Amino acid sequence: MLLTGLTVLITLLYPLAIWFGHGQVEPRYLAGLLLLAAASRLPALRLSGAARWSVGGALVLMACAVWSNLLLPLKLYPVLVNAALLGGFGYSLRTPMSAVERMARLRGEDFPPAAQRYMRGVTQVWCGFFVFNGAVALGTALWASEAVWSLYTGVISYALMGALFGIEFLVRMRFKRLQHA
Repeated sequence: MLLTGLTVLITLLYPLAIWFGHGQVEPRYLAGLLLLAAASRLPALRLSGAARWSVGGALVLMACAVWSNLLLPLKLYPVLVNAALLGGFGYSLRTPMSAVERMARLRGEDFPPAAQRYMRGVTQVWCGFFVFNGAVALGTALWASEAVWSLYTGVISYALMGALFGIEFLVRMRFKRLQHA
């Protein structure tokens, strides 16, 4: 649990650390943040293919930043995270149990077919979010200032994610009410 909290904290603070470090610290040294992010995900490697891709990709980006001493590889990390999540969620759509259903089942519940269809639809919505979020993160990494990139990847994308969680929660409550009516 502590390691999960550390991973979340590193992920949340990463864009801000890159922004504050830009111009103050060489990118090759800022790459240590990617090493820290990758190291915090090591326990998840045996559980998730997305985690393996994310860690491997982070190490490649870190090596590119160290070798080139450019900031761009560091700014591509949020793109990598969205791609890994898209891969994991998208792959689950090809299996009998979607990613959202798998997470919901961690609570030990059993779901009727209508709920399973609903959760598959929610997984598809998250896939769309990861495509959009990754594309905007890529665009800001390539063509925007470090401040704009940090604002989007460190604040706006999390606000959008929170809004999607909130909207889905309201839709789920309505879905449950209609199913039990």
